[in-house]
Amino acid sequence: MESSQVPNLYKQQRGPPKIKNKNPAPIQITAEQILREAKERQETAKKAPRQKISDLEELSEYRLRKRKEFEDSIRRNRLNIGSWLKYAAWEESQKELNRARSVYERALDVDSRNVTLHIKYTEMEMKNRNVNHARNLFDRAVTLLPRVDTFWYKYTYMEELLGNVAGARQIFERWMQWEPDESAWNAYIKMEKRYNEIDRARTIYERFVNVHPEPRNWLKWIKFEEGQHNLEKCREIYSQAIEILGEDHIEQKILISFAKFETKLKEFERARVVYKYALEKLPRAKSEALYNAYTQFEKQYGDKEGIEDVVVGKRRAQYDEELKLNPKNYDIWFDYARLEENAGDVLKVREIYERSIAQVPPAQEKRFWRRYIYLWINYALYEELETKDYERTRQIYQECLKMIPHKKFTFAKIWLMYAQFEIRQLDLNAARKALGNAIGLCPKDKLFKGYVELELQLREFDRCRILYSKYLEHNPANCYAWIKFAELERMLGDYDRCRAIFELGVEQPVLDMPELLWKAYIDFEFTEEEFENTRQLYKRLLEKTGHVKVWISYAQFELNADQGNHEDGVVRAHNVFETAYQSMKEKEMKEERVLLLESWKEFESNNGTKETLSAVESKMPKVVKKRRKLDEAEGHTGVAWEEYFDYIFPDDQTQQPNFRLLALAHAWRQQQQQQQQSPKESKSQE
Repeated sequence: MESSQVPNLYKQQRGPPKIKNKNPAPIQITAEQILREAKERQETAKKAPRQKISDLEELSEYRLRKRKEFEDSIRRNRLNIGSWLKYAAWEESQKELNRARSVYERALDVDSRNVTLHIKYTEMEMKNRNVNHARNLFDRAVTLLPRVDTFWYKYTYMEELLGNVAGARQIFERWMQWEPDESAWNAYIKMEKRYNEIDRARTIYERFVNVHPEPRNWLKWIKFEEGQHNLEKCREIYSQAIEILGEDHIEQKILISFAKFETKLKEFERARVVYKYALEKLPRAKSEALYNAYTQFEKQYGDKEGIEDVVVGKRRAQYDEELKLNPKNYDIWFDYARLEENAGDVLKVREIYERSIAQVPPAQEKRFWRRYIYLWINYALYEELETKDYERTRQIYQECLKMIPHKKFTFAKIWLMYAQFEIRQLDLNAARKALGNAIGLCPKDKLFKGYVELELQLREFDRCRILYSKYLEHNPANCYAWIKFAELERMLGDYDRCRAIFELGVEQPVLDMPELLWKAYIDFEFTEEEFENTRQLYKRLLEKTGHVKVWISYAQFELNADQGNHEDGVVRAHNVFETAYQSMKEKEMKEERVLLLESWKEFESNNGTKETLSAVESKMPKVVKKRRKLDEAEGHTGVAWEEYFDYIFPDDQTQQPNFRLLALAHAWRQQQQQQQQSPKESKSQE
């Protein structure tokens, strides 16, 4: 065929492209099904028959066949090291060590840097106790691959196992010339320590820290020397470590360890010098543990003066930097002042307090002044308790009171503390004058309470009466003031005045907690055994409020009022419960009626008869679940319903026709059910 005809034939054979059928097969096969079927076929496959070799000729044929298989496998893929290893292992199993060596050597020609080949080769020689062969192999391996630590470890272990310590030492020396990692040096040192070669181990440590000058390695060397009780050498090592590492690489661990070492030897001055040097050289961020160790050291073996220049100075600088950023951060001022107080420098403490109180809050709002005012308080307490400068303390209180804008807000704590300070100075007139000015400028409940307590302690009862009168003129709705005023008169034995104060209190149109005032008034009359007055108070209170707790308390009072025998009290209490129940029934107070009936039932079970108890139990309501329509919310359409629980009282059902109709319907429903059940029962009997 000529070459010019080839393209035409190619075009004729090409033809139109065929479209494959891409529809899914009718039977789908999953990958799990394929794997399961392959496993089943493998299990069912017949195993190759076991061959028994009976003579040398068959053995030779078997070996020839296996060697041919291994050679063919290697010939197909010479780079597959696994095939070489299997081949060598098989030759070893046949006790053909020369052939196995030949296989390993051929494999090393293919990949001379394969670690597994070298290891398997040496293990074979060691297993068959060919020590010299193994030495030669290890020597070749460490020469070819000196950075593979496994060869060195196995080489030294073999020599040490054979008792050739000198040979193992020579191998370690060859290894150390390559400056391996820390574990290699530690292994060398451990070997020397096993044979009690202390000087050699010390020399190795010295070379070790020069190669790996990390702080932990220096500490290991120091620990070793400390175990040998060579204390002077330990000091020398510490000094050498600090000098070599320098300020850039030194760590607080070495310095802390150095100081603790000197402390252990009772060399406290040396330890203090080390601590001070460390605090000067190391920055604050890298010496937190060092500060803690130094503080603990000074607590045990020194005094505050030993750390003042370093620790306090560092903290002062830190506080000053923070205050430059935000001078109105009062928490930092508190810490700064506390630091100076612990240092004991009075002038420095006063300077800090003066600087802090100069930072007046930016606005006259009490929330900004709450933390600021405690700076004045701490300043005054420090001058009074620590320096005993009472005149300066008085000036601090007076300046503080001048700064506070009393027309907008005040702090009762400052006024009371100033008054108490003047009392401690035996200047009662100044204390009264201060509290009088406080009440005149900014009357507050705390000021009145503190002033009254002061006069009570001084037994100035007439002044207490005047103060309570002003207190109530300022805030007539304060029930606490009315109660305390009445308690004062009762304590003094003036019951008429006490009763008059209670009367004035309960007649006030507005009270913050009227229930407490009425309770105190009732308790007073009951304690004084004025039962008729107590009864009248209950009636007056019930005219103002019909609360269920008041009715229950009224009934308990009638039961406990000592006016004859116990039966009269039970009758009076029963009448109170009846009246209360009727009143709540008229007002349609369902929840309150339930609480009243529960208390009434408990009363009748303890004090009444079976008839009265059954009468109360007959009044107990039934709890039913109902639905009610909710108001339409904004943006929602439709009707919303909610479920709630309602109480149905038996005596309410007899009065309302709707309840009677429901009862008749319920009875008719039960009658219909009974009629349906009777034919079924007759059929079952037939």
